Amino acid sequence: MAQGQRESSAAAGSLRLAMVAAEASGDLLASSILRGLRGATRTLEAFGVGGPAMRAQQFNCWDDIDQLSVRGYVEVLSALPRLLALRRSLGKRVAASRPDAFIGIDAPDFNLGLEKRLRAQGVRTIHFVSPSIWAWRSERIASIRESVDHMLLVFPFEQRLYDQAGIRATYVGHPLADVLAPGADLVAARQALQLPLDKPVIALLPGSRPDEIRYMGRSFIETAQWMFEQRRDCHFVLPAASPALFERLRRMAESVGRSGQAPITIVSGQSHRAMVAADSVLVASGTATLEAALIGRPMVIAYKMAEISYRLMKNRGLLPWIGLPNILCEASLVPEFIQHQATPEALGRALLAQLDDTRLQQSLRQRFAELHATLRRNCAERSAEVILSDCATSARPQ
Repeated sequence: MAQGQRESSAAAGSLRLAMVAAEASGDLLASSILRGLRGATRTLEAFGVGGPAMRAQQFNCWDDIDQLSVRGYVEVLSALPRLLALRRSLGKRVAASRPDAFIGIDAPDFNLGLEKRLRAQGVRTIHFVSPSIWAWRSERIASIRESVDHMLLVFPFEQRLYDQAGIRATYVGHPLADVLAPGADLVAARQALQLPLDKPVIALLPGSRPDEIRYMGRSFIETAQWMFEQRRDCHFVLPAASPALFERLRRMAESVGRSGQAPITIVSGQSHRAMVAADSVLVASGTATLEAALIGRPMVIAYKMAEISYRLMKNRGLLPWIGLPNILCEASLVPEFIQHQATPEALGRALLAQLDDTRLQQSLRQRFAELHATLRRNCAERSAEVILSDCATSARPQ
């Protein structure tokens, strides 16, 4: 389809989009955009790389997000030949499909290179979720300028950074703030997950990717065991992102028990419900920390990776925090434990301290409610408006 035809079809209410999401959080973010677009267009054809949430919005998956779910320098290096081949293949297929726009969902290491190639071939490129240039690797701004026609921002403070860099960007709010809110029914969530109503419940969220489970799954389960040995009334809920990870976590939990095994309820998916059901959350650094904050739950943040990856990354950060709640509130609201600090005893002590401090719990709920109000901007509809406007404009000179 020719460029002019794409513009007229977009203006008439029909839209063809290529999209790439690379992990579970990106799948959820992309599904919210697709939902907003379906409510604003007569017909929408969307295709590329995605997951189950995108498929539920009638997204045509050429490849599954599992193909891209890799983290850490060492892990990426081992998968690099396959990832580069996939990116070349996707670039050719997207360019041949001539969409109205390509939308990269987060995953900057993969998507920015793909966007640069497509932009050079006349495909309009939109990127949803800015790389964390405010936290580390600020030099990425040059790559973004070369690759992206329009950046959709999910955090308000990012707008100033992009304005200063002369890159077109729009703050659209965070989609999770539109669907998650404090005050959800804890009792109903516990009943749905068959958790005890009269005991402290701690949600364990070591991540949704196989590598995260490899490095943090056992540590999180050992933390639960340590806590149970201190307080026999504690109960734990552990969401598994896939059937394969469910089985892997089940085997880990069975192998950890010492003086009586900690009661851990492993559930398929339902991470949001598990957080609602919890009094506190032990969570891997990432989008899930923001989800816990938006739900209004106290948390302890941890992260572990391959040792060489950690050594390469530890001196490249620009901020004193890794967790989104702390970064967005510019304060050390919740404890963070990285790599060797993230021992079961250290994590367990921090969680028990939160459980026993009602004043702290109330203070965190108030700060998280303020954060929620800042991020709630009806992201799906706002993003759809921006994308439709972009696709209806005249072509960029070739």
